[in-house]
Amino acid sequence: MEFTVLEETKDTLKFKLAGENHTFCNALKTELVQAKGVVLASYKINHPLVGQPEFVIQTKGTEPRKALKEALANLKKKAKEFQKEVASL
Repeated sequence: MEFTVLEETKDTLKFKLAGENHTFCNALKTELVQAKGVVLASYKINHPLVGQPEFVIQTKGTEPRKALKEALANLKKKAKEFQKEVASL
Protein backbone atom coordinates (compact mmCIF):
# COMPACT_ATOMS: atom_id res chain seq x y z
CA MET A 1 0.00 0.00 0.00
CA GLU A 2 1.33 3.39 -0.98
CA PHE A 3 -0.16 6.52 0.61
CA THR A 4 0.08 9.71 -1.48
CA VAL A 5 -1.42 13.04 -0.39
CA LEU A 6 -3.13 14.84 -3.25
CA GLU A 7 -4.46 17.87 -1.33
CA GLU A 8 -4.51 18.92 2.30
CA THR A 9 -6.12 21.81 4.17
CA LYS A 10 -7.05 22.28 7.81
CA ASP A 11 -10.35 20.42 7.34
CA THR A 12 -9.87 18.35 4.15
CA LEU A 13 -7.52 15.56 3.16
CA LYS A 14 -7.44 13.96 -0.29
CA PHE A 15 -5.12 11.02 -0.84
CA LYS A 16 -4.46 7.94 -2.98
CA LEU A 17 -3.93 4.39 -1.74
CA ALA A 18 -2.06 2.58 -4.48
CA GLY A 19 -2.26 -1.18 -4.32
CA GLU A 20 -5.63 -1.39 -2.57
CA ASN A 21 -9.11 -2.33 -3.74
CA HIS A 22 -12.71 -2.03 -2.56
CA THR A 23 -12.23 -4.56 0.24
CA PHE A 24 -9.88 -2.42 2.30
CA CYS A 25 -11.34 0.89 1.11
CA ASN A 26 -14.88 0.04 2.21
CA ALA A 27 -13.64 -1.02 5.63
CA LEU A 28 -11.59 2.17 6.00
CA LYS A 29 -14.47 4.37 4.84
CA THR A 30 -16.78 2.72 7.37
CA GLU A 31 -14.35 3.48 10.19
CA LEU A 32 -13.77 7.03 8.95
CA VAL A 33 -17.46 7.98 8.98
CA GLN A 34 -17.60 6.85 12.61
CA ALA A 35 -14.49 8.81 13.65
CA LYS A 36 -14.93 11.89 15.80
CA GLY A 37 -15.32 15.11 13.81
CA VAL A 38 -15.64 13.50 10.38
CA VAL A 39 -18.31 15.16 8.26
CA LEU A 40 -17.59 13.32 5.00
CA ALA A 41 -15.53 10.28 4.09
CA SER A 42 -15.65 8.78 0.63
CA TYR A 43 -13.50 7.23 -2.06
CA LYS A 44 -13.60 6.46 -5.76
CA ILE A 45 -11.76 4.18 -8.14
CA ASN A 46 -11.81 5.62 -11.65
CA HIS A 47 -11.03 2.37 -13.49
CA PRO A 48 -12.01 -1.05 -12.14
CA LEU A 49 -8.83 -2.79 -13.30
CA VAL A 50 -6.04 -0.25 -13.09
CA GLY A 51 -7.52 2.62 -11.05
CA GLN A 52 -6.14 3.63 -7.68
CA PRO A 53 -8.49 4.49 -4.82
CA GLU A 54 -8.75 8.22 -4.11
CA PHE A 55 -10.14 9.19 -0.71
CA VAL A 56 -11.53 12.48 0.53
CA ILE A 57 -12.04 13.23 4.22
CA GLN A 58 -13.71 16.41 5.48
CA THR A 59 -13.80 17.20 9.16
CA LYS A 60 -15.14 19.79 11.55
CA GLY A 61 -13.32 20.46 14.81
CA THR A 62 -10.55 17.93 14.25
CA GLU A 63 -7.65 17.44 11.88
CA PRO A 64 -8.25 15.01 9.00
CA ARG A 65 -4.98 13.17 9.62
CA LYS A 66 -5.98 12.63 13.25
CA ALA A 67 -9.31 11.18 12.13
CA LEU A 68 -7.52 8.93 9.63
CA LYS A 69 -5.13 7.65 12.32
CA GLU A 70 -8.08 6.98 14.65
CA ALA A 71 -9.94 5.07 11.92
CA LEU A 72 -6.86 3.00 11.06
CA ALA A 73 -6.29 2.15 14.73
CA ASN A 74 -9.92 1.02 15.08
CA LEU A 75 -9.66 -1.05 11.92
CA LYS A 76 -6.47 -2.69 13.16
CA LYS A 77 -8.12 -3.50 16.50
CA LYS A 78 -11.12 -5.09 14.76
CA ALA A 79 -8.83 -7.13 12.52
CA LYS A 80 -6.99 -8.51 15.55
CA GLU A 81 -10.29 -9.37 17.25
CA PHE A 82 -11.43 -11.16 14.09
CA GLN A 83 -8.15 -13.05 13.90
CA LYS A 84 -8.60 -14.22 17.52
CA GLU A 85 -12.14 -15.39 16.79
CA VAL A 86 -11.04 -17.36 13.73
CA ALA A 87 -8.13 -18.92 15.64
CA SER A 88 -10.50 -20.13 18.35
CA LEU A 89 -12.61 -22.14 15.89
